[in-house]
Amino acid sequence: MKENILKDKSFQFAIRIINLFKHLKIKHGEYVISNQLVRSGTAVGALVRKAEYAKSTKDFIHKFSIALKEANETKYWLDLLKASKYLNIKMHDSIIIDCDELLKLLTATKKTSKRIL
Repeated sequence: MKENILKDKSFQFAIRIINLFKHLKIKHGEYVISNQLVRSGTAVGALVRKAEYAKSTKDFIHKFSIALKEANETKYWLDLLKASKYLNIKMHDSIIIDCDELLKLLTATKKTSKRIL
């Protein structure tokens, strides 16, 4: 059941990241950080989907480890966008909540899977 929640939340998060990416390009003409953001932010969901077809529990955990790194990198880019005034506090805090929730879900899933190993 957690995988479905995680799958849905990571997909919805990717949509938010893509919309933010479009906003940053159109409103601010910002390309460098937004490109990094869209890569790491959409990679989380892609890795969750890849994990569905992992060859083993070890492979599953590996994919979730990479997804965790991508989510953490996404948080970095969001914080940088806030610090550089591309994102206001309200926009930042709204999407950071989703990012933190993903990090918690990914961490819990990874820990549970490690217990199975």
